[in-house]
Amino acid sequence: MGSSGIHQVLTTSKAIAIVGVSDKPDRPSNGVAEYLLHNSQYDLYFVNPAITQLFGRPVYPNLTEAAAVAGQIDVVDVFRKVEDMDPILDEAISIGAKTFWMQLGLKSEALAAKGESAGLTVIQDKCIKIELENIKAW
Repeated sequence: MGSSGIHQVLTTSKAIAIVGVSDKPDRPSNGVAEYLLHNSQYDLYFVNPAITQLFGRPVYPNLTEAAAVAGQIDVVDVFRKVEDMDPILDEAISIGAKTFWMQLGLKSEALAAKGESAGLTVIQDKCIKIELENIKAW
């Protein structure tokens, strides 16, 4: 997806679920979550079945529970290995997410095709923090 499509996603989305968020400060998902928490207006929902709280906020065991609280999740930002993403994509589709975002270094044409055929915008191999910083620099 080109920069104009990413710009569109980031400027029209309101709620982001970060799947695979870590409570370990050295993990990229932790840094991205903390950046978005302090430098954006998004409603953030953290998802990881192994932890229950991060930055004083609840962490949900799955997307379905996060969506039950959020109402609508626009972007599902995934920090998991590509081989673990298929059930996450299925859940993103089932909750009516609009965008499935695979973080920097993560790419799968099969997942992208499946997500797009279900009506999702799919972004691959991009960091949401870097892309948001680029938009703010416009």
